[in-house]
Amino acid sequence: MIQIYTVNEANKRILRREMALRPNVPPSLQASLDGMFGEESTPDTAVSQIIDDVARRGDEALREWTSRLDGADLDNFVVGRGAIETAVSRIPTRLADALRLAADRIRQFHSYQPLPNWETAEMGGRLGQRVTPINRVGVYVPGGTAPLPSSLLMSVIPAQVAGVPHIVVATPPGRDGGAVPDVILAAAHITGIDTIYTLGGAQAVAALALGTDSVARVDKIVGAGNLFVTLAKKQLYGIVGIDGLYGPTETVVVADETADPAWVAADMLAQAEHDVLATAILFTPSRTLAEQVQAEIGQQMTQLSRSEITAVSLANQGGIVITADLDEACQLASDFAAEHTCIATADPDALIAKIPDAGGLFVGERSFEVLGDYVAGPSHVMPTGGTARFASPLNLADFVKISSIIRLDDDTSRELSQAAAIIAEAEQLTAHANAAYRRLE
Repeated sequence: MIQIYTVNEANKRILRREMALRPNVPPSLQASLDGMFGEESTPDTAVSQIIDDVARRGDEALREWTSRLDGADLDNFVVGRGAIETAVSRIPTRLADALRLAADRIRQFHSYQPLPNWETAEMGGRLGQRVTPINRVGVYVPGGTAPLPSSLLMSVIPAQVAGVPHIVVATPPGRDGGAVPDVILAAAHITGIDTIYTLGGAQAVAALALGTDSVARVDKIVGAGNLFVTLAKKQLYGIVGIDGLYGPTETVVVADETADPAWVAADMLAQAEHDVLATAILFTPSRTLAEQVQAEIGQQMTQLSRSEITAVSLANQGGIVITADLDEACQLASDFAAEHTCIATADPDALIAKIPDAGGLFVGERSFEVLGDYVAGPSHVMPTGGTARFASPLNLADFVKISSIIRLDDDTSRELSQAAAIIAEAEQLTAHANAAYRRLE
């Protein structure tokens, strides 16, 4: 059962941010790591071993790790284009229509994000910036316990809008003999993707970052994944670009006495069912609402297919926090800097400015987080673990690079050379100073 906390109690428990990426390794996983990688292995050392092996043996290593970790024996990692092109016909029509609706809204939303080239003549000559798309991007689409076509749409489409010319997808083998689920292939076809690698985990990230005979090297990898995917992105950053390091998903709700307790409970349960490490927290000054939500969660959870996972999540990471007022609720929500922050109050617009740190703000009870997961428009790849304090949701800026353009006129160049030479001498860089002084001769 989800607990109700005072602010002081919550600060000591559910609101504490643990060290970034410190893995919570259950005994069963540790035993598996010890058996496969040697005693006292850690997720970090396991990922390092996989990356090193892929770097040395390429496709042979990919086949071996895919067999050992995913139970799929694959001769070819590349999904045939025919399978992608016909996948839409193998899924229900209503599902295909929903995926197309989501794709259209995601594309439309990101088309409004500005990526301007600009120049100015106000600083002497012409100064400005040039925005160009990244050439090759790899999108990781999680598989795990269920296929996630929404993650493909949410990562591929912003890259396309940004103008990335080469986009490939890596996703783990499915349960049916290693075949990628049709719903993933259908989402790829709807977006126009024709290159999919049946690869998951750290080995997929290593292949995309380093390249093999079968897998073309990319310039940047985007998309969330499990702990091993995240650690591989972290270890390979610098060799390849990454969008961010994502931890377990999280939602906080700021609500007052006007909120519908059944809706708030449903929203929290929707978040908690993702993972036993998922976080769902309600901040409210209303004890009446808190108790109603607590009761609703207990009633609704009995009807859910993933109730065991949900129960563990809510018991360990979730909670309801009684605040002094809505101002304190907003402050706590912003301090927590959650991936998703939902505002369910009589006047939700009045609270937006009071929560500056959030991956996504869901304003009003009709703008609930599940719509953001699938069809609202913004990418659902959002910063987790408190990184919303400095990071942003996946957006067009993740798929471009900016070059500064410096084209000074002669008078401005001479004027600036003296100052440049003086600073260079202060830094004891005489060759720098020499280059500047020569322009003064």
